[in-house]
Amino acid sequence: MTRLFVGVFPPAPHLEALRGALPADSRLTPIEKWHLTLVFLGEVPTSAVMPLLADVPSPGPFQLRLSGGGQFGTAAWAGVDGDVTQLSELREDVREALTLGGFPSDDRPFRPHLTVSYKSDGAIRRALAGYQGEPWPVTSFALVSSAEGRYDEVASWPL
Repeated sequence: MTRLFVGVFPPAPHLEALRGALPADSRLTPIEKWHLTLVFLGEVPTSAVMPLLADVPSPGPFQLRLSGGGQFGTAAWAGVDGDVTQLSELREDVREALTLGGFPSDDRPFRPHLTVSYKSDGAIRRALAGYQGEPWPVTSFALVSSAEGRYDEVASWPL
């Protein structure tokens, strides 16, 4: 079963820095899966979604950084700060393009985050609470397929 989502992936050095700030013995999700989800689509035809995303207006590059964290249920996550307004606008533009194309998505409030663990762990939450990463430029967003525990970038679009 292949599922699709649209997301932003921080550069590897920023992910490695976050990983290095977390307890070494923590049970973390694989670092190559760490991303900010803009829209989760589920099982939809890739060929129908790609042209819709190609028409998303670009807000231009902007900067984010991983900062702080929290927990949803048992999932621990890193937060983001920086140009979050631009990230939210990008997310809304992606949602609008997909909805107009017949692929409506979840309309819950957007809370950008990067899930680092699905196991409740106080040590991870404490490490995330004080975390402040370096800024990085967001220069693209991607359509990603998720199948059998692996993420594969299908396509990406520059900002």
